[in-house]
Amino acid sequence: MLRRLFSASLLCCALLPDPALARTFILTPANGDLVGELRYITARHEDTLVDLARVLDLGYNEIRGANPGVDAWLPGAGTKVTIPAIYILPRAPREGIVVNLAEMRLYYYPKPGLGVPPSVVTHPVGIGRDDWPSPTGPSRIIQKIAQPAWYPPESIRREHAAKGDPLPRVVPPGPDNPLGEYALRLDFGDYLLHGTNKAYGVGMQVSHGCIRLYPAAIESLFSQVPNGTRVELINQPYKAGVRNGRLYIEVHPPLGESDTKSGDFIALLDVVQDVLAAEGHLLTEQPDLQLLPKIFAAASGVPTPLSSGGQLASN
Repeated sequence: MLRRLFSASLLCCALLPDPALARTFILTPANGDLVGELRYITARHEDTLVDLARVLDLGYNEIRGANPGVDAWLPGAGTKVTIPAIYILPRAPREGIVVNLAEMRLYYYPKPGLGVPPSVVTHPVGIGRDDWPSPTGPSRIIQKIAQPAWYPPESIRREHAAKGDPLPRVVPPGPDNPLGEYALRLDFGDYLLHGTNKAYGVGMQVSHGCIRLYPAAIESLFSQVPNGTRVELINQPYKAGVRNGRLYIEVHPPLGESDTKSGDFIALLDVVQDVLAAEGHLLTEQPDLQLLPKIFAAASGVPTPLSSGGQLASN
């Protein structure tokens, strides 16, 4: 297994591939259900997990879950930081856009063609708050908007007015526009996939139901996604998949929770059983099911091999 050790500085991070490109993976039988790899960096005194997450196209909760004992604002010089750039693909059709709300991550499957192999592009997202949840279900892109104006719904204007922060009826394009510079409109309600002027909210439950992306991510997605693209919004806190004959498990806290105390262990077992039934013939290593409770309780969001002493595999 290959583990890459990077020097953690924003300068060094800037030398890594552009996040929009670094999160594009070719889908091959060898990769199975997983793409990417686990990485590590060594923090400098001035680094924060928030800054590193944005530079490396990770969400806030995502990098926190992978580094439970690390201070988000003061990791400390010399601290080893896990970069969880490895993902089990969600159980959903691999076409168009799939947004896994529980994971707070978007997957875009460009249409393959002559000379264009199957691939997936993935980015972290911010999603709706508990009291303004993002919807689930099938949808599609019906409009692409560059430099969007924001027309706050009356419900949001009332909320802001009650807090002494009244909103105008229209927020024009510019640095104060919470939609950022690009937006993709869905075909139900007033929901959008859009950029943001508050990047720290990516990877958190902060919106009024819309899906937020980092500015660089939405700009890249905007240039690739045509109108009519299929969109599926799902809620899968538990994922399982096979790579190189080994079964991997990925557990995220239920939405609105900081751990899995209110999670559903039976649901995790069902996910594992479904994968074993569909892909058990691909396994060359016997899964150790006794590890499941520990992985469930940790809810790190990092794909973990279900084998004693197993290590994460790389591409």
